[in-house]
Amino acid sequence: MRTNDFTTLKLLAIFVTVIESGSFAEAARRLHSSRSRISEQVAQLEQHLGIRLIQRSTRKLSITPEGQEIYDEAQQLPQLLNKVDAIASPQTPKGRVRITMNTDIAVTHFIPALDDFHKAFPDVEIDLIADDYPLDLIEETIDLAIRIGFPKDDSLIARPMFQESFGIFCSPDFLKKNIKGNAKHIDKFGTPQSIEELEQLRWVILDQSSSNGLIELMQDQQKVIIRPKTYDKCNSPMAMQHMIKAGQGVGLLLPTTVREAIEQQSLIQLFPDIQSTPLVFSLVYPSRKQVPLRVRCLIDFLMERDIFRSPLKE
Repeated sequence: MRTNDFTTLKLLAIFVTVIESGSFAEAARRLHSSRSRISEQVAQLEQHLGIRLIQRSTRKLSITPEGQEIYDEAQQLPQLLNKVDAIASPQTPKGRVRITMNTDIAVTHFIPALDDFHKAFPDVEIDLIADDYPLDLIEETIDLAIRIGFPKDDSLIARPMFQESFGIFCSPDFLKKNIKGNAKHIDKFGTPQSIEELEQLRWVILDQSSSNGLIELMQDQQKVIIRPKTYDKCNSPMAMQHMIKAGQGVGLLLPTTVREAIEQQSLIQLFPDIQSTPLVFSLVYPSRKQVPLRVRCLIDFLMERDIFRSPLKE
């Protein structure tokens, strides 16, 4: 709808209010305006339409025949525009917000924060779309996404939430069963002492991060390439975590997503000084303009809550 068309609708709604109020003064009171302003707006409508709608006298107003016909057609406009305004500018956030992210981020970081969000915004409902591959926000009509890295699409807004590096992890039982080499170089867990020993172990590799089985990491700002002799692949970070916890191999994990397992020593980190380059987790959405209140409240909540650093729920 063009701006001029919408302005005309608002003027028609004001005209209807004047007729139903019986005077400019009473219409001004109902519309929280001034008598002179309401009179000017009705005159503006008359000029726009090219007809007289109201005959004015010092004592009363009378509607013209043309004005009566227009009133009969437009008398629902004030109620309609109030409904439109309530939808566009709600007093409290309400409605559904569609948000997508990897399954492991959803389970470990987002879902534990949902209870507090619903307490703060009880009328906002969440459509959580857990998917380990990035979805097209526009095509899928998704409001928000939590992504690793920044989008290549310039039409999307990305706000950094958290930064972390992958580390090398495995279960203690896996090491005890699979380590090879000279016993004098092995600690109580059977931890490998060199990259060569690490490469001899079975790995679990995320399919999206390595197509050829090579793993590129950093140590003291120098690139380290690990070439596992044997490895399994998985396309789900969450399933990959469970494979590594179950003793299926060594793999790259984000410490915050497995911090409970680290605390319980069901996962141990190998070569802590060898990590991936830092990964930035971003909150992504299609536009900074005209963001609905229901979406804005979730954006503000996630940015203020800092869900990646929040402790796990017991």
